[in-house]
Amino acid sequence: MGERFEVEVGAVAHGGFCIARHEGRAVFVRHALPGERVVVEVTEGAENDRFLRADAVEILTASPDRVEAPCPFSGPGKCGGCDWQHVTPEAQRRLKAAVVAEQLHRLAKIDREVVVEEVPGSADGLGWRSRVQFAVDDQGRIGLRKHRSHDVVPIDHCIIATPEVEQVGVESRAWPNMAGVEVIAATGSSDRAVVVTPRPGQRVPFVELDVPVSVLRGDGKGGTQRIHGRAHVREVAAGRTWKVSGSGFWQVHPAAADVLVAAVMDAVKPQPGETAMDLYCGVGLFAAGLAEAVGADGEVVAVESEAAAVADATANLAGLDQVVLVEEKVEKALDQAPEDFEAEVVVLDPPRSGAGRGVVERIAALRPRVIAYVACDPAALARDVAYFADHGYTLADLRAFDLFPMTHHVECVGTLVRAGR
Repeated sequence: MGERFEVEVGAVAHGGFCIARHEGRAVFVRHALPGERVVVEVTEGAENDRFLRADAVEILTASPDRVEAPCPFSGPGKCGGCDWQHVTPEAQRRLKAAVVAEQLHRLAKIDREVVVEEVPGSADGLGWRSRVQFAVDDQGRIGLRKHRSHDVVPIDHCIIATPEVEQVGVESRAWPNMAGVEVIAATGSSDRAVVVTPRPGQRVPFVELDVPVSVLRGDGKGGTQRIHGRAHVREVAAGRTWKVSGSGFWQVHPAAADVLVAAVMDAVKPQPGETAMDLYCGVGLFAAGLAEAVGADGEVVAVESEAAAVADATANLAGLDQVVLVEEKVEKALDQAPEDFEAEVVVLDPPRSGAGRGVVERIAALRPRVIAYVACDPAALARDVAYFADHGYTLADLRAFDLFPMTHHVECVGTLVRAGR
């Protein structure tokens, strides 16, 4: 660690870095771009390790896609929240497309040209994040963590946060004895919430901020307890208002929910009277769209294991009598389905780790005519696409969206159909 040497930077890889080689070993380099020659400083690795991690600390030959990072907290040894601050937005999307294509080739043996689509409101890649989880250092200062570290980098603003998040003003205050502060600024309503997580044995302080907010106590595990105001925020998307409690899952880009619902509905084209499943349904975003499409004569089975999300989905889907909401882990819910149960349409939006071989096998057993797979991790998507291929399903279409500008993350919607259809 700490050693410096020159390298020629090679291809981009999954995770926000590029690959170089030095003395026969792979070096995973952050803050670089393909084709550049840079001086790197090793941040992780020992003499006998197969690979090293490093930061580009001096740019000897710059890529034409390189720009000066707009954020003063971005760069080697600084905040780890963003990966591509030093890259133009257009080039960021090309890098992400290359990663998705490489994962499909390597893990699913599929060669496909991938285009990552820009979404509304993200032309410059800034001001889009509507939920930000800040860390707090031992001195009570708000910040964000370094890459692959628990160290906190104090900041006074975050340029990828929405203006509504920044208007709350948490960065201008001290938070002694707190472990973290999350700011939530809903899209389509004026609702704002702050989730304050104390260190063990400490209490939530009196919270007075620059705008009216609900205050919740976090338990460090995703659970929350209301202290002041609403226990939820109201998000507006896909023509409906959604209740999302505490730190419950909701897409952080203001355009994401609308973009993904439109992409999923276009992928599966549900028909009146069909049976559909929404697996890992969260607060019910896709289930509502499916329910409206299949109509009163159809059925939507929505499956979610997290109790708070199920409670929100119950409220959000009220009045859609064709929806059956199941509180259970997806694999167990599929195991419990009647032997003769079949679904024409399946939508799944699993966690970052993906669905896995067992869930894929159970979905294929339902013999759906079409599957929409919403994925936030291209490696998990590619792996599961390969599992689906083992059961006769092919990747008929793939769309990718830049819902997380300045970071390496990319959201995909894959359409799978039975071979021969």
